Amino acid sequence: MIDLSRVPTDPYYQTDNGAAYLGDSLELMQYLPDESVDLILTSPPFALTRRKEYGNKSADEYVEWFLHFAHQFKRIMRENASLVIDLGGAYLPGYPVRAIYQFELLVRLCKELGFFLAQEFYHYNPSKLPTPAEWVTVRRIRVKDAVNVVWWLSLTEYPKANNRSVLKPYSESMKYLLENGYKPKMRPSGHDISDKFQKDNSGAIPSNLLELANTESNSAYLRRCKQAGIKPHPARFPLDFARFFVDFLTEKGDLVLDPFAGSNTTGHCAEISGRKWLAFEINESYLQGSLYRFQEVNDLFPLRSKNASTPQI
Repeated sequence: MIDLSRVPTDPYYQTDNGAAYLGDSLELMQYLPDESVDLILTSPPFALTRRKEYGNKSADEYVEWFLHFAHQFKRIMRENASLVIDLGGAYLPGYPVRAIYQFELLVRLCKELGFFLAQEFYHYNPSKLPTPAEWVTVRRIRVKDAVNVVWWLSLTEYPKANNRSVLKPYSESMKYLLENGYKPKMRPSGHDISDKFQKDNSGAIPSNLLELANTESNSAYLRRCKQAGIKPHPARFPLDFARFFVDFLTEKGDLVLDPFAGSNTTGHCAEISGRKWLAFEINESYLQGSLYRFQEVNDLFPLRSKNASTPQI
């Protein structure tokens, strides 16, 4: 259990399972004990070729900027904890060729800080707009960029993980096979398919390509932000994205941290999944809007104001 009374500011809001803080996560993380966090799940500001309102760095300076946070991540992570980073791509300014900052960051995290790459994932958003417009819709020399790279990193070769927690429904063909049986045989590819192939494992193992459309144009979160005159966070990831990694890499009661919380999808998902959570966000309007995610389930997870006592998580 973490005593958050050391943090020199009150939570912006809190539930029985978690707390959201307004402030710079680089400073706030200093108040967390060593080896106290089970999962860091975040989508930091992307390195883009032009400034955005949510504080992105240029591709050239991004890696150095992120490494300051990574040193704190390593300190507060438990030995079997995971770090999951959702990163967008960038084109070089004025040219239809890509920056490679994601790969430079990965190499330095592993070579300099000692992280392991447990597995790479790809977040495919089929509803993403065709950008950058100059190369995709004007000159027509590139295709739509609809995939974010996601690094799953760890401090040990064997981080906590259980793919039984994220099984997908079987396809119709697999349901037919389970119902009607399968004769073990050698496939043309040389793979020997045994009779264990037809065992019902309650679902299919997902792949590392996560196809999740980010379309919530009429969600309660956006409606409530509009009613309150609050501008919603412009780069939210889907709830199912956070839910996948929370369920896959943690157990009930584990602590999940999002140091770039934005609209706090991570904290909302952790709350629903029965995990402890912390959310750090430097922009107050984003944090204020994130309240509406929790007020949708207020009967289940009562919120407490900034004047409530500091929680232990």
